Amino acid sequence: MADSSETVADDVDPAATRPAGLNDVPVLLFIRGFAFLTVMMAVVVGLHWYLGARLIRDAGLAEPFASAGWTGLWVCFGSIFAGFIGGRLLPRPIAKVLQWIGFTWMGAFGLLIASTAFSDLVLAVAGRVTTVDATWLFWRAVVIVAVVVPALVGGFFVARKPAIKRVTVTIPGLPQAFEGYRIAQITDVHIGETLTRTFAAHVTTIVNSLNADAVAVTGDLIDGSVAKLRDEVAPLAGLRGRDGVFYVTGNHEYYHGGSSWEAEGARLGMTVLHNQHVVIERDGQQLVIGGVPDVEGGRFSAQHEPDAAKTFEGAPVGAPRVLLAHQPRFAKRVKDTRVDLMLSGHTHGGQIFPFMVFVKLQQPVIGGFATLWGVPTYTSNGTGYWGPPFRIGPRGEVTEVTLTRAKG
Repeated sequence: MADSSETVADDVDPAATRPAGLNDVPVLLFIRGFAFLTVMMAVVVGLHWYLGARLIRDAGLAEPFASAGWTGLWVCFGSIFAGFIGGRLLPRPIAKVLQWIGFTWMGAFGLLIASTAFSDLVLAVAGRVTTVDATWLFWRAVVIVAVVVPALVGGFFVARKPAIKRVTVTIPGLPQAFEGYRIAQITDVHIGETLTRTFAAHVTTIVNSLNADAVAVTGDLIDGSVAKLRDEVAPLAGLRGRDGVFYVTGNHEYYHGGSSWEAEGARLGMTVLHNQHVVIERDGQQLVIGGVPDVEGGRFSAQHEPDAAKTFEGAPVGAPRVLLAHQPRFAKRVKDTRVDLMLSGHTHGGQIFPFMVFVKLQQPVIGGFATLWGVPTYTSNGTGYWGPPFRIGPRGEVTEVTLTRAKG
């Protein structure tokens, strides 16, 4: 049992590698995607109406301000979808503008919804002891905006300044030669239209300042195709670890060509661990570092199905094993394979308060160290961000994981 202490190439068509019998996968993915988008569209439309009803209608705005407010609200609604669609279909300069607008509104919208819902609760309680009239409703809207805007400004700057987080993990049976072995982990960097090569260079500088024994890149490195982002990720070729830089894919790689990003990772000098392991040797003693593709990989190609047992085939008997896997929920599929520590990400720690509560609907943890299905797992808050260019609450991190032997 391990424990932890914290101190603060061009895209490859998936069909090209898909074996016979799986030709219906794209159709199934389309149906699932269409159904999901339909439900999400209905939910988002409803929430925008709710926001307008509370902050425009109930606030008693006079014309033409009320009409302008409703028009602006629905334009902002459209910007969310324009950002997603434009990012794939339009030239990059245009897509970049649309994504900045759409993702910025997405973050503002989330905070406005949470704040408005909370204020409804407060007003419901206040209504039991006093009269809640139009004046209350007007000032409610003013207070919400006055709280949300500074939070977004602060979250914008915090999102671009990941902190170094040091974590110590105790591994029983760790060979003496690996006492104090340090792994620098980055994950969910999400280089794309709003986080560019400047951020990639900044992250590289932070990682290299740690002089770690190994560097682990645990997926969601990007948000775009290799063709679009090759120049943006170029600074990551400068990542350095004494024993190497190891990379596994996340779910976002598969939205933009998983095989292509594995090839690009290799071109950048990373060791891509695709259901594979490497053996690190020191003074005749050994440590095994393995890695698997993301759990989403199998939906795109059978060759990208993660397999922990296959990953450690032929590994030295008795040598401690560290597994790189993007999503912490993969621990459930690792429970029958001996793993001494799994390093994951994906959750972003929730990224924007209070939405970390939704992470628990899909993942067993929000972040930090936990033993999941018997697998000691550290889940990073992520280094960058996805979508809204803000972090409000959980800060991004470059994690320094130090291995130590069990005491006593």
